[in-house]
Amino acid sequence: MPSDTLWEIAKAEVEKRGSNGSESDGVEIGEKSVFFIGSKNGGKTTIILRCLDRDEPPKPTLALEYTYGRKAKGHNIPKDIAHFWELGGGTSLLDLISIPITSDTLRTFSIVLVLDLSKPNDLWPTMENLLQATKSHVNKVIMKLGKKNSKASSEMRQKIWSNMQKDHPDREIIDPFPIPLVIIGSKYDIFQDFDSEKRKVICKTLRFVAHYYGASLMFTSKSEALLLKIRGVINQLAFGIDKSKSICVDQNKPLFITAGLDSLSQIGSPPVPDNDIGKLHARSPMELWKKVYERLFPPKNTNTLKDIKDPARDPQYAESEVDEMRIQKDQTKYMMWCQIDWNTK
Repeated sequence: MPSDTLWEIAKAEVEKRGSNGSESDGVEIGEKSVFFIGSKNGGKTTIILRCLDRDEPPKPTLALEYTYGRKAKGHNIPKDIAHFWELGGGTSLLDLISIPITSDTLRTFSIVLVLDLSKPNDLWPTMENLLQATKSHVNKVIMKLGKKNSKASSEMRQKIWSNMQKDHPDREIIDPFPIPLVIIGSKYDIFQDFDSEKRKVICKTLRFVAHYYGASLMFTSKSEALLLKIRGVINQLAFGIDKSKSICVDQNKPLFITAGLDSLSQIGSPPVPDNDIGKLHARSPMELWKKVYERLFPPKNTNTLKDIKDPARDPQYAESEVDEMRIQKDQTKYMMWCQIDWNTK
């Protein structure tokens, strides 16, 4: 019986796919990957299905799921392929981020962070944990890539500045995400009924975070018009379709800001009295915005952000034969532990 776990097999398949499509200096053009991460039940699956024109009800994402789409470039020309990965569980499965992102696939990867606007108290910790974990892993992969292909690694580091004009006034302040990033605020239909001051803080904060990371920012809901705009953005990441130049920064409307088109002067300072800023003792602009945001939306207990329920015991995914094997394995491990514990006494 094979000893490899499901995730080891999945990871090996990803690496195989990347190596088969790679040339001496990179991955074959026409094949891109988009990785959806974000709030649990935030609407990631719905967006993916809409982008792929699949008319089917979204199902809960258990852990890490994969699907793909194809798009024809022209007559008698091979179709472009887009790989769509989705991380379930909100912030509870951060270790799985490393599976699809490898040195073989990294150069064609994009990240889509979907945040539930209807839950502002969870928004910052969800965003922070996912972006930090993803950025940390991507930087490690870039370092690994640099050891065997320094040219590819150098090109990637230069590419992250492509959305920012050389004479942009904020060029020395921002810290672009190492691979393309799009931040989507979902459930705008609920968010639009929030108090105006709350909407202002959320909008300004997300604008700052997106601009700081050199990311695009947009809001969406079940509205067909908004979903079509999101679909256009995802198609740009997946198939290289021309990027939209439209922009909307009005907090009374769904935000839509393409990477590189915003600025700190337009965003303004954090929404807090000037005499209070010094009292916050922030060591960086990002930390200052975090402290201001959490004054109005204090995070809930971090444990509530993690899904403590064991998916393996969820009756929705019950498999009698597998469950029996799991019980036997658990009993065996317990007996071994008891034996070790007894021998040490």
